[in-house]
Formats: sequence, C-alpha cells, structure tokens
Amino acid sequence: MRLTAMTDYSLRLLMYVAMRPERLCTITEIAEVHGISRAHLVKITHQLGLNGWIETVRGKGGGMRLAGCPEDINLGDVVRSVEPDFALVECFATGSTCTLTGHCGLAHVIHDALLGFMRELDGHTLADVLPRGTKGPQALKKIRFAPLTRMRMTR
Repeated sequence: MRLTAMTDYSLRLLMYVAMRPERLCTITEIAEVHGISRAHLVKITHQLGLNGWIETVRGKGGGMRLAGCPEDINLGDVVRSVEPDFALVECFATGSTCTLTGHCGLAHVIHDALLGFMRELDGHTLADVLPRGTKGPQALKKIRFAPLTRMRMTR
C-alpha cells in the first residue's frame, strides 16, 4: 500500500505549519524546504483549507496557519480527507471486474489490514508526529527537513 503524494505532502505541510504557530507560513517557503512543486502545494493548501485543517490569509503578508491545536488534529481524519480512495485491490473499487469477487479470501485479509492501518493512524494526532525538541524559535532552527527515505517493513 502506498499513500498518494498529495497525502504525504499534506502531512508534511501540516507538520511544518504546526511547528510555527507564531506566524503565517507561505506556500513558497514550504515548497523550498521540502523540494515540492509550488503548484502542487497550492492544490494541497486549497484542499486542507476546504477540509478545515488550516486557515489561509490571502494577499500581501498572507499565508497559512493551523485551524486548531496539533493535539486536536487526528492523523486518520486527515488521511481520510485527502486520500482519494482506499481501493487497495480491484475488488474494492466500484465496477470491479475481478472474476474472484465473492469467492476469494484475500479481500477479507486486505480489508482487515487496511482497518488496522487506519486504526493506527486514528490513535495519533499531529502533535504526536512533530519532531522532538521543536518548542521555541531556537529549536526550530535546528530542524532540517529532507526528503523522506523509504522505510523497511520488518516483522
């Protein structure tokens, strides 16, 4: 399973903004820090604003800030609001043509795995995933954002 880039970037944007509650953050600065297309971030910012995760201020001196406290922003809710669908296999999608639909045990296993994944996200807030030691302006200067690397799944 892989979340879309929009979900990944949405979470990064929320983390960035959460670490700077004292000011408005701009799309340009977030794009530069994360190496993400500014045009892509415009779409993401719009979607996050529509979903009520951020507040935006237009015009000169504008930017964005969280619409609530990081402790109140549930990661599962954010992912559900941004991710276009959770059709991990064809039979989960509308109009599936899989010949095994209704006779296959795999769909049940994958469905349960998805529920476990979402349950884990539901157990965490934005505050839980902020980098440690990010309180105060001096600590923020120490944070260096870098592109995420692939994590290995272990049993």
